Amino acid sequence: MATRKPFVGGNWKMSATRAQSLALARLVAESARAHPGVDVAVFPSFPALVEVVGAIGGVGAERSGAVIVGGQDCSSHPSGAFTGQVSAAMIKDTGCTSVLIGHSERRHGLGESDAVLSKKLGMACENGLIPVLCVGETHGEREAGRADAVIATHLRGALAGHTEESMSALVVAYEPVWAIGTGRTATVKDAAEAHRTVRQTLAELYSARFAEQVRVIYGGSVNAKNAAEIFACEEIDGGLVGGASLIAADFSAIIVGAASRISTRGGF
Repeated sequence: MATRKPFVGGNWKMSATRAQSLALARLVAESARAHPGVDVAVFPSFPALVEVVGAIGGVGAERSGAVIVGGQDCSSHPSGAFTGQVSAAMIKDTGCTSVLIGHSERRHGLGESDAVLSKKLGMACENGLIPVLCVGETHGEREAGRADAVIATHLRGALAGHTEESMSALVVAYEPVWAIGTGRTATVKDAAEAHRTVRQTLAELYSARFAEQVRVIYGGSVNAKNAAEIFACEEIDGGLVGGASLIAADFSAIIVGAASRISTRGGF
């Protein structure tokens, strides 16, 4: 089985000013330095990106213990007359190294299609950004027994036209829409099954080797109390965290939960 480094991302959404983002980022960086076996990422709002990158950003040997900083979205276009949009190149220019693609609040809230998300994914990869691709079903789709089919459709649509080589940095976030910001979480069993569906689909699209290497993380009301239990699951490689990532102590506890995954499995 491939060894996969845990990935914990904090999606700060539209919840913090520049000053608040900078203060929170510095606290997150302390936790990241204490747990170098976990890739820790934060996704501030666009106005805060430059300052957060300047304070805590960097990759690997370039900056020991640095936190990955990413944008919450990018345009499907490289440039042009697209008022209000931000290109992948602009995000990279801030010093960011990652970007969220297809978060449910955009996929479902703003009606972004798989075809649009495929273009955004291409823009992210062309600019060397780590893409965190979000997939997941609504409550109605799960109740109708369509969760696996929806996950597979999201993956097939967003990855259409992209090669295995171009997707080498891909992270997939399984986000059951009904669990985001509601306090409800999928059972570990349900989450594990969804993660297996992700890997099976990736294997069908590319290869078994690729499917084993891609990190698949869980997003949906992850918090300080449930993180360790969720991350203990063999299929789950970390989390994409919303509200709890805005509280430094809680996000730190979630990072610890991901780090405990390493110790219980003999390291990565």
